[in-house]
Order: sequence, then structure tokens, then C-alpha cells
Amino acid sequence: MAQSVALTGRQKAAILCINVGSEQSARILKYLRDDEIEILTVEIAQAKKVTSEERDTVLQEFVELATAERYIRTGGIDYARELLEKAVGEKRAKEILQRLTASLRKRPFDGVRRTDPTQLASFLQNEHPQTIAVVMAHLLPEQAAVVLSSLPPERQADVVKRVSTIDRTSPEMLREVERVLERKLSALVTQESSTAGGITWAVDVLNRVDRSTERGIMEMLGRSDPDLAGEIKQRMFLFDDVVKLDDRSVQRILRDVDMNKDLPMALKGAKDEVWKKVLGNLSKRAGETLRESVEYLGPVRIRDVEEAQTKIVNLIRSLEEKGELQITRGGTEDEFI
Repeated sequence: MAQSVALTGRQKAAILCINVGSEQSARILKYLRDDEIEILTVEIAQAKKVTSEERDTVLQEFVELATAERYIRTGGIDYARELLEKAVGEKRAKEILQRLTASLRKRPFDGVRRTDPTQLASFLQNEHPQTIAVVMAHLLPEQAAVVLSSLPPERQADVVKRVSTIDRTSPEMLREVERVLERKLSALVTQESSTAGGITWAVDVLNRVDRSTERGIMEMLGRSDPDLAGEIKQRMFLFDDVVKLDDRSVQRILRDVDMNKDLPMALKGAKDEVWKKVLGNLSKRAGETLRESVEYLGPVRIRDVEEAQTKIVNLIRSLEEKGELQITRGGTEDEFI
């Protein structure tokens, strides 16, 4: 592989996203912080014509790093080094592992993020709420939601409050927590302060947990910290907030939603305003069929209704992330999330 092309890390990331296509790039962006997304988006927008040599160099490097990381997860660094040396030689294997180690140093708790969230939830059950909060603040929202849902109801609101009010965590604290968790990559913790958590994190996670968990957390937060609860609630999108969407957005949602199962279940016992919004964007015949489907369900468990509503909310959030609809925030017409 040619080594003459000198590219920055940002340029390489932009070239990779350009060449894997918009759909895969969107999936990559979901795992980045807001500041990282902004930087990468600017780099992509400013990208000039990429030569075939630059493209091949970046793609080859990506494959090598991804392969090395998979080897590390499978059997550790020694195992990865052994396989890489057989594949690309001792010198090249050393370069790949050094580059991978450098990238892992950028963010703490990389090892924790690669742990199965169910196992991590079990592991954290008896830890102090502040320890749980620090760990959860560095997890992906999907992982944090699993951990949060597994906690006893009386601890859930406390942990959300702690994470929401986290400002900056010292490297000493991060090292101590990782030492407690006995992660293999504890030596790779960055020497700089880490910023994580905050209101945005809380909203992102609470939008992913089941409705019962979300309701319980918000009720307890409302009693212990009304201002924080109010700010979080203002940013959240719930199933009943469908009434806040414009008709065009509702029609877009109805194209993808399961009309035979999820929508009838989600509408069971829904408010009149929600029914009116949905029916107003269906033909008369489709609306009658929907009403019949809901009536045909008979008595259902609240948990099943909430699960169906969560699926639809996740669909709405997915469409919003793709830019196919916009969600009004805070009761204003000029702010969106």
C-alpha cells in the first residue's frame, strides 16, 4: 500500500464517509458526539476531489484497524498481534496496533462500551449511584438505557439526576472507576478532563427506555428537582406529542408504521387529540379499518401498549435523524430537535 499520501485524521474520516455512502455514513454519525459530527460534516463539505490513491489508502487503513480491533475483542492484544504479524508482517502489525491504541486513548471507557450492556447492568447493580452515573455518562444511549432500566425504580431517578448535572469528571475519578470495574483498557484513560452527560444525554436515554421506566423516573425527578424535570420533559418527544407534528410529518410516519399491529396497539386508550391527528391523515376507509382493528384487540396489557408506542416514537426519532421530518421543541415554532 502506498505511504506517500499525507492526510489528517479528519480528512480520512471524511473520505471514508464519502465512499461508504450516505446510509452507512448516517449510521456512523449516530455514534459520534455533537462536536465530532459538526467537525466531520464541515470536513465532508469542504472535501475536494479525492484521488484513487487517497481513497484506497483510507479504505485499506480502515479495514486494517477494524480487523485489529476485532482481534483484540476476541482474544486480546497479544492474540491480535500474532494474527496481524502473520497477515501483514511484524513491522506493519506494530504500526496498526500503535495507531489503534492511540485512537482508543481519545475517549475513556472504550472497554466498558464493548461490554454487553446486560452484563454491565448486572455488574453495576450494587455500585454507588455516582459510580453508575459516571459509567453511564460514557456509554452509548442504547447501552445506557439497558443499564438504567435494570436499576431499582428508587435509584433510577437519582442516577439520571446525577448524570444530568455532571459537568467535568477528573481523570483521577475516571481511572478509579475503571479500576473498580477491572477493565483491561484502564491504562488507556486520557489524561485530559472528560465532558459527558448533561441534559441532552438524559433526554436521549429516556426517549429509549420503556414508558413505565420513563414515567417513574420523571415522577421522582419532579418531586426532587422540579426545574430539572421540567427541562428534560420539555426536550423529550412522547407518543402523545404526535399532535404537535404537522400533517405532512404524520403522513410520512404512517407510511412506515405497522398499521396492522403497532398502530392499533399504540392507539388503545390514546387521547382524543391523538386519534384526531392520526385519523385526519388517513382516508375515511383506512380510518374505519383502524378503528375496527383497535376494537378487535379487546382488553390488552398496558405494557404491550407502551411497547407499541415506544416503537412508533423510535420510528419518529429515526425519521427525524434522517431529516425526513422535524420535531418542534418547547412549544415554539422556530426550534427543532
